[in-house]
Amino acid sequence: MITVLLDSSNTNLSVGIAKDNLLLEYISYEAWQRQSEYMIVELNKLLEKHNIQKEDIKEVVVAKGPGSYTGVRIAITIAKTIAVALDAKLYAVSSLRAQKDGVRPSICLINARSGRSYVGVYEDQKILLNDCIMKNDEVMNYIKDHPDYSVCGETKYLNIEGVMANNLQEMLNLKDSLESINPLSLKPVYMKD
Repeated sequence: MITVLLDSSNTNLSVGIAKDNLLLEYISYEAWQRQSEYMIVELNKLLEKHNIQKEDIKEVVVAKGPGSYTGVRIAITIAKTIAVALDAKLYAVSSLRAQKDGVRPSICLINARSGRSYVGVYEDQKILLNDCIMKNDEVMNYIKDHPDYSVCGETKYLNIEGVMANNLQEMLNLKDSLESINPLSLKPVYMKD
């Protein structure tokens, strides 16, 4: 079974394909404000390279946010289009949860701008802190209070080193714990104070 994985919720463009729950290949690189130009092109390259026809796609897993307003919508729009056009199952994963460090307790972060962060905390399949927005000083205090947790994501904006997990592999790992959803009912997750 062929699964497509898509994430453009942050600065990176991430596209992958899996066969029978094994990640065959993925592409991930910084494409801030250019994800819409490259996502379909990169997906087509992967499909062609692995000799996979579009009709072979049976599942799509997409990062649903939080994150960049436009970035989240790009991956979701493409995922919904594929799911409807090919009658494929659709799964949506939190953009934060997709960054977790395997089974380790993980503080997952995305820059929400204006001195704030999107934050979610996870351990294996458990949610320890639901996705929310925190001021960056609150985030730093939370990290200080949880020294044994991995800090995950692009954390340069906080001047700290973060673990950069393979978000597409994590999305694939989480897929089996999720219910497939109707593509017409999928809405991006946007957070405001």
